[in-house]
Amino acid sequence: MEINTEIDCTNQVHYNLAPAELVEMSLRKEEGVLTASGALRVQTGKYTGRSPNDKFIVDSAVVYNEIDWSSNKPFTEQKFEELYARMMLYLKNRELFVFDGCVGADEQYNINVRVINEFAWQNLFVHQLLIRTESSEQEVCPDFKIICMPGFKAAPETDGTHSEAFIIINFEKQIVLIGGTHYAGEMKKSIFTIMNYILPRQGVLSMHCSANVGSNDEVALFFGLSGTGKTTLSADPQRRLIGDDEHGWSDGGVFNIEGGCYAKCIGLRYETEPQIWNAIRFGSVVENVAIDNKSRIINYDDGSITENTRAAYPVDFIDNALIPGVAGHPRTVVFLTADAFGVLPPISKLNKEQAMYHFLSGYTSKLAGTERGVTTPEATFSTCFGAPFLPLSPLVYAKLLGEKIEKHSTNVFLINTGWSGGPYGVGKRMKLSYTRAMVTAAIEGQLNQVPYEVDPIFNLQVPTECPAVPPEILNPRNTWQDKDAYDDKATELANLFVKNITKFGNDILE
Repeated sequence: MEINTEIDCTNQVHYNLAPAELVEMSLRKEEGVLTASGALRVQTGKYTGRSPNDKFIVDSAVVYNEIDWSSNKPFTEQKFEELYARMMLYLKNRELFVFDGCVGADEQYNINVRVINEFAWQNLFVHQLLIRTESSEQEVCPDFKIICMPGFKAAPETDGTHSEAFIIINFEKQIVLIGGTHYAGEMKKSIFTIMNYILPRQGVLSMHCSANVGSNDEVALFFGLSGTGKTTLSADPQRRLIGDDEHGWSDGGVFNIEGGCYAKCIGLRYETEPQIWNAIRFGSVVENVAIDNKSRIINYDDGSITENTRAAYPVDFIDNALIPGVAGHPRTVVFLTADAFGVLPPISKLNKEQAMYHFLSGYTSKLAGTERGVTTPEATFSTCFGAPFLPLSPLVYAKLLGEKIEKHSTNVFLINTGWSGGPYGVGKRMKLSYTRAMVTAAIEGQLNQVPYEVDPIFNLQVPTECPAVPPEILNPRNTWQDKDAYDDKATELANLFVKNITKFGNDILE
């Protein structure tokens, strides 16, 4: 079947509306309400997080030998064509919203993207999350098209999907189909998956990380899964934000893949995260936050809808953001983990081999709300801190990382933003002020000359002192009342690391 990607001319189609127009249309169509800060608040219904079991890649001859099918679900070409045809019937004569933009702040590596939505608020979301261009409708020639129709539900028994929701990427046809879920993050992460396929094949390391740059042009990267602090720690008033979630590292340096930020905002405080707080204003979209029905003031502490409350806004809503998001090579790389076992050191320094090891491990605790069905933290290993978004073998990304940190003499640190003094439910989450102090010390070179000791269980180099951090918390064993319990729990986690890494065989360091 020949796939026609043109929108039926009988549709009422709105091309590249400005944010104010999209807000007005969202309100008129009762898709959301304005909050007291001016942000548009929407609810996404049943799906308040990503649905990884519903994501597929079309298994075509063009990509068959490149895709890592051990961690990606195949979808047949025939089923894709049949689903696409039914989806086209669904959108026929509907009012549609089209956004044309690009991803990749470095023009040498960017691609043009067209997103077609049935909801004005979702078109506002992509307008603010992707890189905006000045192209008119007639000038656009997109490299990829994303068709997002939340109201269109799949029939698993005939469509071959896992449920009513689906996210299907067809690299050969350069089309993404999304249906059955209103969660806007599926669009964002589908585009990231596309870039994770395209960029490494050009020698560019695509990364699930945030990035910022200091006054002396020293770049820092922050890797980590949702809830570990990428967005929070990169939004530093003393440094310029490059981006909060997705970047490429080329021979020329680092560049932001996106044009906006998608911050988790449960428990948000002005005192601790003023830049994110101030970015939630007119033009921003907030998902699933609780608000007072009369005052329309957001209650950031209320997780009754979901713990995965989100705010989407353009990167230039952050004061002192770097526009365009292009900078030099990183001097410091930080791996962030939220350890629910409470046994990893709050900060440790990694050599190249350890950096590749922990990059491939991608250990953290999956936090409540980020994915459907997760209600308490769960220990997980997410390869390269972004396994759901990696179409290629993880070794491709790990080897690129090793090459780049060696070539550019980049320092790598592992920072635990999780629990201390005991596991989840017993210990306490690491204070944000301490984590910020450790990050500052790492990226400013303050830990280059301090003494280190080797953690006997994890074989990590742990500093014995760090400015503005109590020295007794640097060794996690010291924070546990029951030292034997610490040893048992640390050994348990170390064994999980070994078990996980064996799936890569001996190829990890070749």
